[in-house]
Amino acid sequence: MSAVPNSSSSSRAVKLASYVLMACALVLILRYHLLPGLLAVCLGFLGARWLGMRLGGFMHSGAAANLAAAAIVLMPLLLIAAAFPYTRGVVLDAPAQYRELLAFMARTVLELRERLPPDIASQLPEGAAEIQRVLAAYLGSKAGSLAITGRAWLAGLVHVVVGLIIGALAATRPPTLALKPLSAQLHIRVRRFGETFRQIVVAQFWIALFNTGLLTLFLFLVLPLWGYRLPYAMVLILLSFVLGLIPIVGNLLYNTVLTLVGLSVSAVVALACLVFLILIHKAEYFINAKVVGQRTQLTVWELLATMFVLEAIFGPAGLVAAPLFYAYLKKELQAENLV
Repeated sequence: MSAVPNSSSSSRAVKLASYVLMACALVLILRYHLLPGLLAVCLGFLGARWLGMRLGGFMHSGAAANLAAAAIVLMPLLLIAAAFPYTRGVVLDAPAQYRELLAFMARTVLELRERLPPDIASQLPEGAAEIQRVLAAYLGSKAGSLAITGRAWLAGLVHVVVGLIIGALAATRPPTLALKPLSAQLHIRVRRFGETFRQIVVAQFWIALFNTGLLTLFLFLVLPLWGYRLPYAMVLILLSFVLGLIPIVGNLLYNTVLTLVGLSVSAVVALACLVFLILIHKAEYFINAKVVGQRTQLTVWELLATMFVLEAIFGPAGLVAAPLFYAYLKKELQAENLV
């Protein structure tokens, strides 16, 4: 007499298989530099769903979903086509420009004593010169490594466009009423990942956009009114948005970059940049508390530890992905009452 399969054991095996497949997918995304595409897929899906719900009050739900997907796909392409003649140099030559920016910062670090007022420069300890040389050498090495990232940068832009298309098209797919066991478990994994994306990345996206908008006003309106202009202004704006997507560490990195570039003009400009950044980040605390709140339940030490580990393994992509991936892992553990 054949044994009857244990349905409970079978369901546990299916759930475990879904966890393994999800974990492998996330690791492979980082390993093969597909993170921009993944973020774009999530953004396209959520954007199309949000717009489709808004349009659903004026037309049939199927037509609203299709129109929303078409808008999410076409709007970025139209914006790129309209802005490309003006931003082509910034976009295509971004790795070279950031390489030049790092080399410029290295020279600024070496010339630190000359940039500071004499009474402040005289207070620097003699050992500061060795620290300056170490920092300059580090920045120079990073500038050299950027020389080979041009192709990867363009590939990332292509992944973003393709990801937006995939996410928008996925949002038009009608819900399936009956799913096979493994498909149902994978659907749960993907839905929780999408919820985590909405909580972490979307909120951080708006914060980064807020910071970048204020920085644009500061660089192109406030400083010129005082008679100052910062070099590499467009590069700094793009860098502000990218680093703004990284919680905690992104702010520290960008504070250092902007202050050093300001110091290359004068100590007064460097101080103005530092004061501006402090004011912006104080405002950001209120925005972060309002947008994110306590939904993610992530502490600072958890975020820093995760970012440190993933950056060591996967490089900059791991640094960006760490908050999202860790928050998703914690959500799965909380769903199983393990944490």
